[in-house]
Amino acid sequence: MNRDPDRHKMFARRAAILAGGKALLISALAGRLYYLQVVEADRYATLADENRINLRLLAPPRGRIVDRFGRPIAENQQNYRLQLVPEDVKRSDIDDVIASVRQIIELSEKDKRRIIREVRRNRAFVPITLRENLDWSEVARLEINAPDLPGVMIDVGRSRNYLYGPEISHVLGYVAPVAEDDEDKDPLLKLPGFRIGRAGVEKVHDLSLRGTGGSSQVEVNAYGRMIRELSRREGQPGAEVMLTIDVGLQEYIAKRLGEESASVVVMDVRNGDILSMVSNPSFDSNDFNRGLSNDLWKSLVNDERAPLINKSIAGMYSPGSTFKMVVLLAALEKGVINADHKIHCNGEYKLGNATFHCWKRHGHGSVDAKEAIAQSCDVYFYEIAKRTGIDRIAAMAKKFGFDAPTGVDLPGERGGLMPTRDWKRMKHDEPWHQGETVISGIGQGFILTTPLQLALMTSRIANGGLAVVPHLTRAVGGNSTPTVIPGTQNSLNIPPRHMDLVQQGMDAVMNGPRGTARRSATKIDGFDMAGKTGTVQVRRITKAEREAGVRKNKDLPWKFRDHALFVGYAPVENPRYAVSVVVEHGGGGSSVAAPIARDVLIEAHRRGSAGPGALVASPSANEKRQETKEVDPNAEPPQTVTADGGQGT
Repeated sequence: MNRDPDRHKMFARRAAILAGGKALLISALAGRLYYLQVVEADRYATLADENRINLRLLAPPRGRIVDRFGRPIAENQQNYRLQLVPEDVKRSDIDDVIASVRQIIELSEKDKRRIIREVRRNRAFVPITLRENLDWSEVARLEINAPDLPGVMIDVGRSRNYLYGPEISHVLGYVAPVAEDDEDKDPLLKLPGFRIGRAGVEKVHDLSLRGTGGSSQVEVNAYGRMIRELSRREGQPGAEVMLTIDVGLQEYIAKRLGEESASVVVMDVRNGDILSMVSNPSFDSNDFNRGLSNDLWKSLVNDERAPLINKSIAGMYSPGSTFKMVVLLAALEKGVINADHKIHCNGEYKLGNATFHCWKRHGHGSVDAKEAIAQSCDVYFYEIAKRTGIDRIAAMAKKFGFDAPTGVDLPGERGGLMPTRDWKRMKHDEPWHQGETVISGIGQGFILTTPLQLALMTSRIANGGLAVVPHLTRAVGGNSTPTVIPGTQNSLNIPPRHMDLVQQGMDAVMNGPRGTARRSATKIDGFDMAGKTGTVQVRRITKAEREAGVRKNKDLPWKFRDHALFVGYAPVENPRYAVSVVVEHGGGGSSVAAPIARDVLIEAHRRGSAGPGALVASPSANEKRQETKEVDPNAEPPQTVTADGGQGT
């Protein structure tokens, strides 16, 4: 009996402790609930909304690219894409659906593997792109068969479209999907299907062309599926880029070249505007945007004419006789000759035990500087090169843009090569030989140039020695790019009388009685043309071959034929256009390259590619040339035969 009160008290204490513990827990729970629902109510409401509402980035339209007259060259077009929503198809039926699609449109095995991989990787409600860039006939066939294609739908987006195809692809470049190693903080790069510039103008101005992304607020469920769009803000389209190119002239030149492997560059001699830059053969930028097939890629890579290389800025060639103006200016600067100094040419030039041959087997007789340019006398330039020295020739060449990239706004430009004594010592650990100076006098040996450098040289000669710089961009987003205007820039500091002598020689090439390109004169009153031919051998001709008689270019395999070159400008009295033409393995500069240059300059003049301006020669200029308009019936036609040591005509 005495134990009962004690047990009752112990039970009461335990009950009180448990009750207190429960009360404490309930209080803590109540406090936590109060904290979450009252104190932190706003925070969790925000988090709930953020979990319910997703902010998605929208890709802006890529900016257009237009030519100097505002004609579109690259723009955007509707892109019809075929997509598959895996959750609308039984997992076991996906292969059957893909097989059904392949019976309607083309899908490669590579596409099939990619589709299966993306189906496994992504959530079931995420659309998978089966194919892009469907044409109307493909869209129609798919729509007709839609009832038999569960989970398949057609979506409409934007795709880059190049309106002129191969004619201007080397200039424009192309866009392609973002690669994993593309380092850029722009969130647009993370968008599926977003494309960036990979070459040409598309690459140079990629940031301006991209634009600014928009945004879309969408409501999603717990699985991330979009329920509805709440708001949308469109992005800012990319800036429009205006080029200096005249796309009509570009088309004409591409057509004029035909199947030739060649480059043609046309420049405005006053300000460096590149009016045309054609590299032939070419490729279609649209193929890179849509995706190249293996067969097409192999055909481009294996083509011996190298359609993927922009020959205008990355093709390097010996300049041949088109370099003779630089050699003459270097000799005049050093004072080893003057305008009236004559050198006798009997067809060959002796230097020690070596013999260097002129392109004209029996020689030109005694010629002065003007006639040496007009008739492209090799012996004359062998001699003045030896007297001048390679270092002085190189210094003059660099004034005209050789031995370094011109700085044109295109990626992939090469700088060519202008050798010096120090260069050979560092490169080959050998001394420079006088015979190498002699052969450099006619633009061969180690010297390498690009067609753009040749056009730049010609522009600086035509404008009297002003250091214009070539460029392709005229305006970005309506804002004109800075252009150097002659008269406000640095001069090449070449005496006007020297430049005038060179111009007279180039005039005589086209309009003199013995000019090597007289048959390609424009014959348009007020639009006379000046120029210089060049023929560059690509292999050494042995003494035995020369004695046996060198075969004509047309009888040789293509890769052994001479390169044909020409540089020129027009009109003579008020120069506006400069042109360089390089035809790989084309044969003679006078017979192949000069007619192309003539036709190109006439077309540029007809189109007014450089804009309005006084293009009529003064009467005094016409009178000055009256007595040289008649062609000497006894003059020998230009030849392209080469000999030991090379030549250039």
